[in-house]
Amino acid sequence: MRENCCAVVDLRQYTLHPGRRDDLIRVFDEAFVEGQEQYGMHVAGQFRDLDDPDRFVWFRGFPDLPTRGEALSSFYSGPVWKERGGEANATMLDSDNALLLRPIELGPGYPAVDAPRPPIGTTDVPGSVVVGAVYHRGSLDDGFAGWFAAEVVPILAETGAAPVAVFETLPAANNFPALPLRDETVLAWFAVFGDDARYDAHRRALAESVLWRERIAPELDRRSVAPVQELRLRPTARSQFR
Repeated sequence: MRENCCAVVDLRQYTLHPGRRDDLIRVFDEAFVEGQEQYGMHVAGQFRDLDDPDRFVWFRGFPDLPTRGEALSSFYSGPVWKERGGEANATMLDSDNALLLRPIELGPGYPAVDAPRPPIGTTDVPGSVVVGAVYHRGSLDDGFAGWFAAEVVPILAETGAAPVAVFETLPAANNFPALPLRDETVLAWFAVFGDDARYDAHRRALAESVLWRERIAPELDRRSVAPVQELRLRPTARSQFR
């Protein structure tokens, strides 16, 4: 059912009040997964940012743009948000860091709508790590996506970080303006590691790669209009993407 999950994807990153992330995750995992999916959304993954204790990151997918507008309107005017939304908002300093994306490539590691998910009440946090990067581009016709697939993906795969998902900006108007979106053009990729040790081994291999240091990294800098954002994420107990 992957074809129905994510022709349109919101990548959302929330900055929270210090010490409040676990409070948001509790509300989210209890109420906002099924609470949103009943309206046709797909909550593919929700995460703790391992490099920022006050950041919560998550993916929300839709089969198309009209469904996005209808589903968001239904959820945010519906009973679950009315009951628990205040708890969630009380944890947040900034919820406007959001990107509207479309998939370029989705591998089997990206969860389908019917992928298994631990039940409500589960508290065991997996040891896996979802990592990735967001590259800031000048335009969608800059050739970045083709160059990334041909030059960057092979060395990521060789060093253990074969992307399971690659996205780029979806050039469309925000059809739920109550939730702002960043006006940026990006390419974002994500990979999964079974544990921290495997991720650390990838970083060492990448640092030791002459090709990465002398050709790929400088070209990434040249093609980017802003510094890359690197993400190192721990799935919550109920995240499908893990």
